[in-house]
Formats: sequence, C-alpha cells, structure tokens
Amino acid sequence: MTEFRVVISDPETGRAYSTIISGASANKLIGKEIGDKVVGTVFDLSPDYELEITGGSDKDGFPMRPDLPGSGRRRLLLSGGVGYRPRERGIRRRKMVRGRVISPDIVQLNVRVVTKGKVPLEEFFGSREEKE
Repeated sequence: MTEFRVVISDPETGRAYSTIISGASANKLIGKEIGDKVVGTVFDLSPDYELEITGGSDKDGFPMRPDLPGSGRRRLLLSGGVGYRPRERGIRRRKMVRGRVISPDIVQLNVRVVTKGKVPLEEFFGSREEKE
C-alpha cells in the first residue's frame, strides 16, 4: 500500500502543514509530475482547493528534480539547483537525484496552495496552540 507524507505550503500566510495520505488518495498521485495541479480532495481538503506539486524525495532521501524526465534515479553532473548547492562559484559535482514523476518509491511530497478554498487550512489541520 502506497503512503506519502505531504507538506502543504500556504504562500499567503507562510505556514506549512504536514499530513499523511494513503490508499486510494495516494494512488491518484502516482504518475503525476512536478508542476501538475491537483484538486484538494486528494489531500482530504475541500474540493475548492487547488494545489501544485513542487517536489519531493524518495525513500533514501534523494530529491526530485523538475528538469529530469521519468521516475528513476540518475547520477547527474550538477552545478547548482535541486540536489546540490556548491560552496564556491564554478564547482560541479556528480550527485544522485530522482526524476519528476511520482512513483511508489517517493516518501515525501511538497505541494503549494494555488487556489484557496472557503475554509482556511488551519481548520483542517489545527493550529500550533491546539497541539501543544
């Protein structure tokens, strides 16, 4: 059974909310790519929410790159961007990264709210004060 930890970012408030989805909702995400838009019902939100997939990482911690097609891992020569941040200008390094397509090997997904719904996200996930 597929299970994803999803981090939902709200650019308006600057807050991020974490949730776990599994079962049929998780299976709807397999085959989607970075940049695709998804309806909020997949993440147990109201249907008037629209979210965009911005990235993720697999079971071994390798990040997804939006410019790499497919869902497999590759060793790329990187000079910056997702997966490598050089300390000096001009430094390149060969790093392992994963493609942009969501597969069952993905553990964490990052999504961003594109269209807000009528009900705020705090009501779905609760505020920090309630959890403490």
